[in-house]
Amino acid sequence: MIRLDNLKRSPGSTKNRKRVGRGTATGWGKTAGKGQDGQKARGGSKFGFEGGQMPLQRRIPKRGFNNAQFRTVYNEINLAILELRFEDGAEVTPEILLERKIISKPLDGVKILAHGNISKKLTVKAHKFSKAAAEKINACGGSAEVI
Repeated sequence: MIRLDNLKRSPGSTKNRKRVGRGTATGWGKTAGKGQDGQKARGGSKFGFEGGQMPLQRRIPKRGFNNAQFRTVYNEINLAILELRFEDGAEVTPEILLERKIISKPLDGVKILAHGNISKKLTVKAHKFSKAAAEKINACGGSAEVI
């Protein structure tokens, strides 16, 4: 029979937390296990800080080339999505994809990928096509036009 005096937590439900700063009698009072005054007692320093010495990540020479800010990023659409969202004979353009919320924002263009099958005759206008996607679209009577 369950009563208030014999209630227990289920095993493994909680970890025993160390409750610091609850008086000197607990053994974790006053400085709460942080020792005396100093930087570590007040919150520590940021990652990589070396006490005023030039940090390692700034001492090491930077090498190589990075062109990430100039790369082209495409919205990638699979054929399976076109099969689900468009009727037979429809025209698919980036503007229509945005309007129907298939893509959330226009990036540098739209690329059509070949994942899934397509059985509808669609006119697909996009910035890029994978070779297999263009073949699948053309095989079922549609057309893949590069913008």
